[in-house]
Amino acid sequence: MPEFIPLISEQEIQTRIKEIGNEIAMDYKEKDLVLVGILKGSFIFLSDLTRHISIDHEIDFMGASSYEGTSTTGQIVFTKQPDLELKNRDILLVEDIVDTGRTLLKIIEFVNLLNPRSVKICSLINKKERRQVHIDVAYSCFSLEKGFIVGYGLDYDERYRNLPAIYDLKL
Repeated sequence: MPEFIPLISEQEIQTRIKEIGNEIAMDYKEKDLVLVGILKGSFIFLSDLTRHISIDHEIDFMGASSYEGTSTTGQIVFTKQPDLELKNRDILLVEDIVDTGRTLLKIIEFVNLLNPRSVKICSLINKKERRQVHIDVAYSCFSLEKGFIVGYGLDYDERYRNLPAIYDLKL
């Protein structure tokens, strides 16, 4: 039976997302902002974040995966490409967690091929325990050093995304 150890409460998440949304709105006030959610994990975070960004912006999605269970396969598979034109636009990639950084690095390389004006990262969780490449996370709600976390969009084999808070999963 899995054990769920509480790490970040639902209220803490909502408070921090509101702060980050306000910061993004100020930073992108005069820009052509497109939020690009990285599926599947970012969808809950993105839906709350977009409501706290008071400036006009568009939303799109990309899909990429490299995980099986609790470990990365080392193979990055793109499951969805953006639908919007991203050329000369200011792209904010919205990610649930930045972990090893390898998948996100491939996503950034792909998006840069579309000639955006800028590309930055917004992450719910910036986790450095297993970081393998340098990733500049411009906006981060929370930083964690270790643990396998689930809830609020984060999953273990597609389960536990629906939990309203963030937990350390012990199998």
